[in-house]
Amino acid sequence: MQIIFDDKDLEELITTGHNSKYKKYIRNAKFMKALAIAYNYLRLSERAIDLRSISFLHYEQLSGTNGMSSIRVINGMVERILFREFEGGIRITVLSLDDTHYGNKK
Repeated sequence: MQIIFDDKDLEELITTGHNSKYKKYIRNAKFMKALAIAYNYLRLSERAIDLRSISFLHYEQLSGTNGMSSIRVINGMVERILFREFEGGIRITVLSLDDTHYGNKK
């Protein structure tokens, strides 16, 4: 699947493992490895709905968000990758890495 990033800082974090905006994540090696795995599953999926079969990602279509979906980066943490799917599953746009999902009060 083609992935287009709206957040260039997030793209840099995922592709290089470094970014000044996301410093707190870089220090967590376990999180960074899980982020790379989640990204690879996104990239290799033909359609976003295919992510539902990968249970640890906890794929869900978010209600009331105009077609946004999310996947969990790592179990035990609330960080999720939020994205929109376009053109029948051919292209998705990664919007953000969200740590406020489920009302998290960090």
